[in-house]
Amino acid sequence: MENTKEQVLAFLEKCEELKKCKFIMATTKIKDLLKCIVNSPDLYRLFDGVTKDFDYLQEKARCLIVADDGYINKSKVILPQTVGQRLAFIFCLLVEFDRDTLNFNDFLQVYYPEDGSYYASYRAFCNTVINSLEELVQDVFKEELELEEELEKENSANPSRAKLYSEISIAIAAEKQYLYQTSVPKEEKEGGYKMLNELLFAVKSGNENLIDALISGYNYFVLYNGCVSDGIASLIDMLAEFEAVL
Repeated sequence: MENTKEQVLAFLEKCEELKKCKFIMATTKIKDLLKCIVNSPDLYRLFDGVTKDFDYLQEKARCLIVADDGYINKSKVILPQTVGQRLAFIFCLLVEFDRDTLNFNDFLQVYYPEDGSYYASYRAFCNTVINSLEELVQDVFKEELELEEELEKENSANPSRAKLYSEISIAIAAEKQYLYQTSVPKEEKEGGYKMLNELLFAVKSGNENLIDALISGYNYFVLYNGCVSDGIASLIDMLAEFEAVL
């Protein structure tokens, strides 16, 4: 199971592939980028969260400005200002291209006319939309990426801790997957996801008090909701063992 850093780096690599590919391969690379999001738990939760209450049709009407007087095409794309809305809009726009509910070629010619060539239009699109997507995701996961780098240095000097951290990461990811498949109400699940995310963050930072508080809270959560997984006991044991090597 990939950690947060690996997921984000894989996503950023897909963004780079999209920007560098030939125009004829663009829709294929967009599909790959969307698959990367779906297959990365942390990224999936990010985009699921920002799109949950997002009114794409309303935002689309605001962002896609059509201005053509019959002589000069001045149509343009104005991305939303807030991080959440911008992420949601770009994601939904890419989904439209993937499903062909909005033809990508036509979109480029209308909103990024440039010199009239698809090549120039595509470059302009990547320089604004895809670059913005990359920068936002990097910023959202900035702390996690920096913490992963610090953790890698610490783990290189402590192999037993590195092994335990890897096992705990896998166990927490499995617990999230189990929770996702339960019949626990969505609002309750979100609380569970948050505790598990914070638990992994506490493990990364070596915060023993926070680890104890979160595992106690999550233990109460699963008992209250009747969603005790087969792996929760071993996760608790691993956390106790991890704390012993801090």
